[in-house]
Amino acid sequence: MSLDILRGLTVAGMILVNNGYGESFMPLQHSKWNGMTPCDLVFPFFLFIMGVSTYLSLSKYQFRMTGEVLRKIARRTLLLFLIGLFINWFDLAIEGDVNCFGHLRVWAVLQRIALCYGISSLLALVINHRYVLPVSATLLVAYAFILWFGNGYAQDPSNVLARVDTWLFGTEHLYHKSAVDPEGLLGTIPSVAHTMLGFYLGMLLKKAKTVDAKVMNVLLMGAVLVLAGYLLSFLLPLNKRIWSPSYVLMTCGLASLLQGVLMYVIDIRGKKRWCVFFHVFGVNPLFLYVSSEVLAIVLNNFGVSEWVFNGIHGVILHPQWASLAYAIYFVLLNFLLGYILYKRKIYVKL
Repeated sequence: MSLDILRGLTVAGMILVNNGYGESFMPLQHSKWNGMTPCDLVFPFFLFIMGVSTYLSLSKYQFRMTGEVLRKIARRTLLLFLIGLFINWFDLAIEGDVNCFGHLRVWAVLQRIALCYGISSLLALVINHRYVLPVSATLLVAYAFILWFGNGYAQDPSNVLARVDTWLFGTEHLYHKSAVDPEGLLGTIPSVAHTMLGFYLGMLLKKAKTVDAKVMNVLLMGAVLVLAGYLLSFLLPLNKRIWSPSYVLMTCGLASLLQGVLMYVIDIRGKKRWCVFFHVFGVNPLFLYVSSEVLAIVLNNFGVSEWVFNGIHGVILHPQWASLAYAIYFVLLNFLLGYILYKRKIYVKL
């Protein structure tokens, strides 16, 4: 249950930070470049949790590469990627640009989740699990060299990440609000390492005999990763836009620490009464994330978002507090949708 709650916290957080209207408080905005805000934790937390879930899911098949397992991985990867493309298309199509395929953005959150899930799942099937950490470290070191020698911290088209994406996909199919697409192709390398660190945490959870031992292992892993990320940030600064190696270590460490705290509160202390709200998001995470994206596009396009925000702003005059109130309203709207499914024990899975 504690893993579901962490997942639910993350999904609710993703919806909250994505749906402030107008000017949001700084902690609810992504960092412009180097550095990290609380807003920058939600997506990496989700990838880390997906890694944990991947271990628990594939362990049911003893990590055997059967046709059934491969079909499941391929199907889920493809569906996630296509749903991500659909959201990008729907955002333009609802405004009348139905034939937008010549300038449809290729990448986004779900596309990165799809690639990380697919690649990490295949790695889990083909490598000895004692090499999970060395493989993750190798990916991060290789990516560090790419950043170091490819001008990876430049906020302009000379950045190797921007150059590769432009060469492969063309500028029309990329993110246009910054020089570097924050979910571009090369950033998949550290993101896979990120997911595999979550996979390793799943191993620790499965192998420990008692809940106390599980909690200690999780907290220890979190502390080590946070320290490593902090030290590495002096050489390679924290940066979500390029998914820097220090950012991987720091966010994985923080996710692990939070997981340990939740396990202590929920599994050891038995404090569960507060969990229902986040459990609703945790058991239908992908469905509620996708529904929130589609709902936000619809409400914004038909002027409902502006109408609701103006009503809130008429009562709460401070623009940032009004923005936060709107974001909370939107989270509650999605909670009501999720709660209907939750009460009926409907769990939408790919």
